[in-house]
Amino acid sequence: MKIKKINLRNFKRFSDFTIDNIPASIKLVLVVGPNGSGKTSLFDAFNLWYKQHGSFGYHQDKQFYLKSDENDDWNKLVSIEFHDNESGYGENQRGKFYFRTAYRNQSDFTIGSLQKQGDPTTTNKINFLIQNDETVSENYQRLISYTLSGVYDNENDSKTIKQFRGELIGKIKNSLHNVFEDLSLSSIGDPLSNGSFYFEKGSSKDFHYKNLSGGEKSVFDIILDLIIKAAYYPEAIFCIDEPEAHMHTHLQSLLLEEIFNLIPDNSQLWLNTHSIGMLKKAKEIDEDEPGSVAFINFDDLDFDEHVKIEPSPIDKTLWSKFLKLALDDFSTLIAPAKVIFCEGAQIGKKYKNFDATVYSRIFERSNPDVSFISIGSCTDLENIDNPSILIVQRLLPNSTFQRLVDRDDKSTQEIKELNASGIKVLAKRHIESYLLDDEIISKLCNSVGKDDSINACILAKKEKILESAERGNPSDDIKSASGEIYNELKRILGLTQCGNTKDAFLRDTLTPLVTEETQVYKDLHREIFE
Repeated sequence: MKIKKINLRNFKRFSDFTIDNIPASIKLVLVVGPNGSGKTSLFDAFNLWYKQHGSFGYHQDKQFYLKSDENDDWNKLVSIEFHDNESGYGENQRGKFYFRTAYRNQSDFTIGSLQKQGDPTTTNKINFLIQNDETVSENYQRLISYTLSGVYDNENDSKTIKQFRGELIGKIKNSLHNVFEDLSLSSIGDPLSNGSFYFEKGSSKDFHYKNLSGGEKSVFDIILDLIIKAAYYPEAIFCIDEPEAHMHTHLQSLLLEEIFNLIPDNSQLWLNTHSIGMLKKAKEIDEDEPGSVAFINFDDLDFDEHVKIEPSPIDKTLWSKFLKLALDDFSTLIAPAKVIFCEGAQIGKKYKNFDATVYSRIFERSNPDVSFISIGSCTDLENIDNPSILIVQRLLPNSTFQRLVDRDDKSTQEIKELNASGIKVLAKRHIESYLLDDEIISKLCNSVGKDDSINACILAKKEKILESAERGNPSDDIKSASGEIYNELKRILGLTQCGNTKDAFLRDTLTPLVTEETQVYKDLHREIFE
């Protein structure tokens, strides 16, 4: 089911507003505009149409729906044309629209007894898109109902309890993992005493749903609702208002990708947003699947007049407008004088932003107006059209920018070419080469009062590098030997609470030792800033 055209007459703030020529290929529609521009009102119009055509009845407060008293004909307020479905009235329209408001907040629930949950398409509980939309506890009980039904399905006779339980929460776990690498759904408790969702994160096991953060609850709520209700809405218009609530930019991007993948192919997803993460991911989807994404821009429209618009392609002009809407003027309040893009992962638990964190700690006192941002691999940094870099540059229009890459195995000619394109290259292979320099190891020994162990520590370092080279690694690849070096330094110096992993040790124990009087600091400063 795909929308082709919408017309609103005398509806809320719209005098005569039309969105036309939405292609049948469109699966994702992003409605973008500043707060108060009418994005949520558009979803209210969808909801009113659905109430009328699905024979649900609707709220009779005309002051909420009508722009003025000039026209109170309910049937003319909202009209929608579809590519593949006649409008009609009655039960055949039920299940054709799915709504989630921006107010998804169920902070806590525990089930002690089960209640039958009806078919969600037989009712429309949302009168307006400003209502709070609690669904987690209902979906928990629907999940249990599916399980009980499955127990009596002969096709499941050959399955073990473990297999059956895995199927019960497996899809939810996978979707949650696609957004949160370190958060896992572990169990659903006992539905007759402590029924709820329980999670694992790091060393925390089986903690209750109520202990999730606001962003985690928001993501889990949407994913759970889409998975549970997929069977009820196989061909529908999915309307989700501001799904990015309580989330940072990267998480917004991952969530949109997951929602997009969960929506049935014969359906259409409409999102109201002014999220950078959502816009960036939508742009990527549009590039990967041309013709699948449409952007509706509500900026700079006078809805007191007759307005007709069509979906906009993503070009540089429109992208700049979207970024302006999303960022407003706040960037100038927090902008650093200089941003240095360096290598390193932006996601994950162990290595997230490692290089950027190390550089920031080393230079935070001498260069407080410089921010380091890990952006990916050397290849990512060399790409002049890297979308992450472009977004940051638009976010910080008054900052200057620089790119920094590791030496690795680059030839002298490659370094010259990179320098010519404005990319600086470390003199040594990678940041670990500086942190595990003999000077810093000696300073570590001094800091714990074991000057007499300096030679033993440096010798152990050389032995581990040699062993690494014998395994086929380059002779200057200290990073490949850094784990063994870390273990030897801990053993020789009797270190405790110095970092539970090699990377934590490098970041939290060795990095603070790279101070302005050290030669390592001077070398890094020259290579990066001069």
